[in-house]
Amino acid sequence: MKTAAIAYDRLRPPPDGVVILAYHRVGGGSGLTVDLDPALFADQMAELAASGRARTLSDVVDALPEPGGPHRVAVTFDDGTSDFVEHALPALVEHRVPATYYIATDFIESQTWFPNGGKPMTWQALGEAVSTGLVDIGSHTHSHAVMDKLSPGEAEEELKTARGLIEDRIGVQPDHFAYPKGVFGGVANEAKVAQHHRSAALAVCDVNRYGEADVLRLDRSPIQTSDGMAHFRRKVAGGMRLEGRLRDRLNRRRYVTSAR
Repeated sequence: MKTAAIAYDRLRPPPDGVVILAYHRVGGGSGLTVDLDPALFADQMAELAASGRARTLSDVVDALPEPGGPHRVAVTFDDGTSDFVEHALPALVEHRVPATYYIATDFIESQTWFPNGGKPMTWQALGEAVSTGLVDIGSHTHSHAVMDKLSPGEAEEELKTARGLIEDRIGVQPDHFAYPKGVFGGVANEAKVAQHHRSAALAVCDVNRYGEADVLRLDRSPIQTSDGMAHFRRKVAGGMRLEGRLRDRLNRRRYVTSAR
């Protein structure tokens, strides 16, 4: 898949725009393809910092409506596992790279472990992460519900509950939203998302073009252990788009019967 994606990029070089990187875990202990070794993650953040391209998600969302912007990169995380503070945050702080963390609030509120041994963060730890000035908190629904399985009323409840907990527990407004599993929730539920958030992100590996991108359907490039540094660099440059599109199709089939 990666070989085909590289060939595709050579035939159709990626344009300039905004690349949003999507991380999940940093620690390397779960065996998941999205659980990076801390040293690899630190190397990626060091390179991103040296490039001068890293920006906050809010900055790039504000800039996207205008055409002709420079190539920029935003870092995002999903879910709410404790390894973020233990392993990811130190690298972000060392290299001064900002990140948005989309959290599924039910796991944190109830201290229920995520699948595959994912220990939940605490609200206190999240507050301390925010206090660095580098971490912005977004919503990933309350229960990590796959949005296209929800009625508009159910979607509204998921969004309101998550937003209310974030505002109450750590005193910040979650301006940004990421669809669980990266699966679009349908037009009716998108309208609910727009009532609560400034932006919404999916998981299709592509560049968000200035003057063209829909901030309620932002593309993100998932980072995996198999990317190493070489494919990471390609994704930062907007490449590996074919891989992302193929994975998106596979995910839609995989999660067709999944509610979380």
